Amino acid sequence: MHLPASARGPAWMLVACVAFAAMWMAIRVASRSVHPFEVVFFRNLFGLAALAPMLVRRRGLLAWSRLMPNVRRASSGLIATLATFYAVANAPLATALAINYAAPLFATVGAMVFLRERIHARRGIALAVGFVGMLVVVRPGALPLTAGVGAAIVSAVATAFSYLAVRALVGRDDPRAVAAWSFILMLVPSGLVAAFVWSWPAPATLALLAVIGGLAAVGQLGLTFAFAAAEASAVLPYDFVRFGLITLGGIALFGERYDGLTLGGGAIILGATIYLAAREAAVARARGATPSPE
Repeated sequence: MHLPASARGPAWMLVACVAFAAMWMAIRVASRSVHPFEVVFFRNLFGLAALAPMLVRRRGLLAWSRLMPNVRRASSGLIATLATFYAVANAPLATALAINYAAPLFATVGAMVFLRERIHARRGIALAVGFVGMLVVVRPGALPLTAGVGAAIVSAVATAFSYLAVRALVGRDDPRAVAAWSFILMLVPSGLVAAFVWSWPAPATLALLAVIGGLAAVGQLGLTFAFAAAEASAVLPYDFVRFGLITLGGIALFGERYDGLTLGGGAIILGATIYLAAREAAVARARGATPSPE
């Protein structure tokens, strides 16, 4: 059954949300037996294995002329993935995800600093509101800054740089190629990092690591197809599904407890991110027609 064009982006986003939520649960369990950095390596290894049949069938999918833009994305993506997996293993899941939602906010700041983009009043207010939401979640001085929470902050900043690198890929590369390059280019570097904390996984853990790789492949494909099918402002609201699933999973599977400030702060951050995406889309359309109203 073919979905109407308006439903394809949200549908792919929901696929990504379910896959990533399940992956986070599996990461938390696997990290009890092996270091999170080793989990990252197996995520890349098994994720690439899951995509291998597609790459064999479509031999021209990976264009070497697009290598460098993908290298730039993979460089920040590796740091983001290492930090994210460490945060998932060592911080409350909803807290880690709420902080990770701030990545587009950091990307907006990065665009101002490195790309000299102008940020007008309404986007500036949304940016400020989003960072207030992050302060609500982190509550510096009131809550301890653990290694897991610190890793989540590093993940958000690194993911922001990855977003900026993706701008060079959007509209030019096949979404399947974007997903495949990320696994290919991060495999060897993640293996070198994992070598410092290596321990051979037991067969049951290895099977779980294979599941993580498969879920990562499904999630990456779903995400890239979602953003290829619709504007970010049309699909980002559905990321609330991931927030809900991960929060419930943390409570049901790992006995985590969350206060209203953590959940409310995460909602504020995601809301500001959605508004920024909507404004960016509106400004892009206005540039092709009339001056921006901002």
